[in-house]
Amino acid sequence: MGIVQGLAEYLPISSSGHLEICGKLLGMDLDPEQSLTFDVALHVATVLSTIVILWKEFLPLCTSFFTFKRDKNTSTVLKILVSCIPVGIVGLCFKEYIEGFFDKNLTVVGVCLLVTAALLCFSYYFRTRPLEESSKAYQPRDITFLDAFIIGCSQAVAVLPGLSRSGTTIATGILIGDRREQVAKFSFLMVIIPILGQALLDLKDALTMGADSTMAELGWLPLAVGFLSSFLVGCAACKWMLEIVKRGKLVWFALYCLVVGVLCIVFG
Repeated sequence: MGIVQGLAEYLPISSSGHLEICGKLLGMDLDPEQSLTFDVALHVATVLSTIVILWKEFLPLCTSFFTFKRDKNTSTVLKILVSCIPVGIVGLCFKEYIEGFFDKNLTVVGVCLLVTAALLCFSYYFRTRPLEESSKAYQPRDITFLDAFIIGCSQAVAVLPGLSRSGTTIATGILIGDRREQVAKFSFLMVIIPILGQALLDLKDALTMGADSTMAELGWLPLAVGFLSSFLVGCAACKWMLEIVKRGKLVWFALYCLVVGVLCIVFG
């Protein structure tokens, strides 16, 4: 499960959807709350891998923001905070409703994978084909605060299993005209706050409820093994994905999502 999460978090194929598929294939019998908690633990690992791989971008952001500098880095942090507003609202108001989708229902996963495939295809063919930024036909811009909020809305929708968070946010950024490489890094950085926030809430619940908590029921050893494998694989996948986005090859993942989505619907 950790290996699957490490790969699928960065590739636009939906990590949550693949965790649902993998869990069913492995015969894991977790209730929706346990499944979501285990998924969050694996997501925290990939968040840390993001920080490790993008530390040259991450460290200046923290330095500028916490020293109250008025520069481009502080502006980027503020844009990340703006992008977190939609998913924060969804998480606070609809958490129990969202947990209901994490019940190994592969039909839901399949439909969402088809939506991911359509979004990736649309973003590829909607944008003009030339990738050179010097081309008159392709003039991408830097991410604005409005762009950050729109990308944040796409991240909030992508909490559904099967709807790729990275694929949805990157495709959204490309569709509204942002630079490919910039929007990829922004997509990886913007997930840090929501995932760590959810992890802190789960940890608080675990400390409050003690041995009866969801984490205790899952077992700390499986969580640790999943966490470590997700972190290591995530480090490799993050580098790989940045190169893929730079070359504009996301459309090939649309074909993969289409095939897996159809299989989920047929056999789910």
